[in-house]
Amino acid sequence: MDLKRFLKPRTIAVVGATEKEGFAGGTCRNNMDYAADLAHVYFINPGRDTVFGKKCYPSLADVPEAIDTVVIGTPKKTVAGLLRQAKEKGAAGAVVYASGFSEIGTEEGKADEQELKETAEELDLAVMGPNCAGFVNYVDGQYCYSILHPKRDRKGSVGFVSQSGQICMSLMDSPNMTFSYCISCGNSKAVSAERYLDFLIDDPDTKVAAMYLEGANDPALLESCFRKAALKRKPVVVLKAGRSERASAIAASHTGSMAGADAVFDALFRKYGVIRVDDMQELLSTCLMFAQLRALPEERCNFAAICLSGGETAICADEGFKHGIRYADFEEATVEKLGGLLPFYASPRNNPLDITATPAYQPEVLADTILAVMDDPNVDMALLGFTLMDEIVDESFYIMFEGIRMALERTKKPFACLNFIEMSRNADLTERFKGLGVPMLPCTKYAFAALKHLQEHVAYRAGERTLAVAIPGKKLTGRRTLGEYAGKKLLQQFGLEIDTGTVAVTKEEAAAAAEACGYPVAVKVESDEILHKSDMGGVKLKLTDRAQVEAAYDEIMENAAKRAPGKKVNGVLVQRMLEPGREIIAGVKSDPQFGPMVLLGLGGVFTEVFRDTALYPAPLNQAEAMDMIRSLKSYRLLTGYRGEEPCDLSALAEFIVRLGDFAAAHKDSLIEMDINPLFVYPEGRKPAAADALIVLAEE
Repeated sequence: MDLKRFLKPRTIAVVGATEKEGFAGGTCRNNMDYAADLAHVYFINPGRDTVFGKKCYPSLADVPEAIDTVVIGTPKKTVAGLLRQAKEKGAAGAVVYASGFSEIGTEEGKADEQELKETAEELDLAVMGPNCAGFVNYVDGQYCYSILHPKRDRKGSVGFVSQSGQICMSLMDSPNMTFSYCISCGNSKAVSAERYLDFLIDDPDTKVAAMYLEGANDPALLESCFRKAALKRKPVVVLKAGRSERASAIAASHTGSMAGADAVFDALFRKYGVIRVDDMQELLSTCLMFAQLRALPEERCNFAAICLSGGETAICADEGFKHGIRYADFEEATVEKLGGLLPFYASPRNNPLDITATPAYQPEVLADTILAVMDDPNVDMALLGFTLMDEIVDESFYIMFEGIRMALERTKKPFACLNFIEMSRNADLTERFKGLGVPMLPCTKYAFAALKHLQEHVAYRAGERTLAVAIPGKKLTGRRTLGEYAGKKLLQQFGLEIDTGTVAVTKEEAAAAAEACGYPVAVKVESDEILHKSDMGGVKLKLTDRAQVEAAYDEIMENAAKRAPGKKVNGVLVQRMLEPGREIIAGVKSDPQFGPMVLLGLGGVFTEVFRDTALYPAPLNQAEAMDMIRSLKSYRLLTGYRGEEPCDLSALAEFIVRLGDFAAAHKDSLIEMDINPLFVYPEGRKPAAADALIVLAEE
């Protein structure tokens, strides 16, 4: 399959060419309006001599040269035959607009889509769709796209792929968005959305790869795309639907994709440095910022905000705080420079910095002020509060542009302008700023969200991550639970220091085991079939002598017979009571698509109350485990809060790493595991597991 020739065609044929409204007619009109080389765009319709004044051919076979990409704008029943004709003309692929396939949810629709996929595979054709809007290659001026949009220059460096045509259309209608490619891939049965993302990540004309994602069709390829982008340091921006159960259900019915658990996608994005945005405005703002910045900060991202009023300065301070933006502290030399440039009533030490409106009318002073800030070694990027309106009634806007231009001639650091109210922007000045590599960021809510993404992108280090996930090689079916003893023995094989305890089948054995390990002890029912031991009276704690142990044995066995009839009981598990510590829950939950996810959170009775957890794909390393720990809201409780001894977080991280190794090694059998509580102790002591539940797939 030659995806590159399909998306970068020299020749295009539109089958079903017409002047009528609709997908085929829209494609014809788009080509008439925008195509870079209309001579190599062919219209096909046996019932027309011309369409929009351009010659129409009766069939693909009549086209006088080989075709790279065929756009099929005819009904569903014609598609299979036209794909074969396209192959005969040497096509690399085809765009299929027709709907009525898997997206309608019927068995017939699913079968028709499977047949379409098999035909594409047989012919080795890249088939986009069905049920799509097509694509535009803005780099080469090639239009295989069906929906009309206002005429303007949209060429840029953001490559966008979407499982929703409407999302593409909305971005194309925005007066600000620009693209290298815009791809509406629809159901993506023959060529998955991940394949297009892979193309965009490799494409040299695409600075930012962006995606609207409803679910993963090809989890392994999606992971591969993210890994490649991380190693290339190419920003990947994803608007992922499905945070709510309702949205997940809509996404699945819309495209037939498997919408995996949203928390799993968040974990995957964190591992690979993928930028997740919450809505289309944030998607647009973030993409354009990355695409238009003349350079990205390299090692860190400390900001300076320059404003023309105290009100704007306060807004920048608040929004920066809200989004976790790091503002640099100015060096004394910088403060002195600014003191000599700004009016006496300005406060040159502050960042965000209020320079007052005076420099807006003095380009040299503004340039020197900006340069003084950007030359500060603590500043990696500067922002200027500059609300650009459509109609320019004050020449200060052009004066400020000149000052910015003069400053940027003398520094290579990145620079952006902030708008405080969203409105239409003056096209002339917008283009001038774009030529300087200065993005015009939107109103502060979205501007600072984008800047936060930039800060995190700069801080991300692919070399500090494992950049791997343990995707299962088969579907995990059925459930079989290991008893606590067997589960702990299995975990011991991966270097986890866990007290397995001793299994006793008589009360005499239980008492002997207790005396061997030392009091106080815990006695628990040992069974592969009883998951919640406490609920059926199967746990006795803090036993201090032989008589208590023997009585506990009798009571537990009696409770098992009464409250868990028919469940196989292996005896009781006797182990020394663990010393209390900070209670943590640690475990693994296997995702059907991306495999085992390691879970960490506040444990004990607070687990369900606060739901303070972190999720991360297995395997992971020490640094990634520490990131998980620091991400917990309860992190401060582990660091010696209010005079308590700090926990040994390095030992906890090592435990998590080994748990991830265990999960990755058992990716084809492990469904879930749970250690709750895991006691974490002060420095020099390793964590201790009080219990362990492991659920495996059926063998």
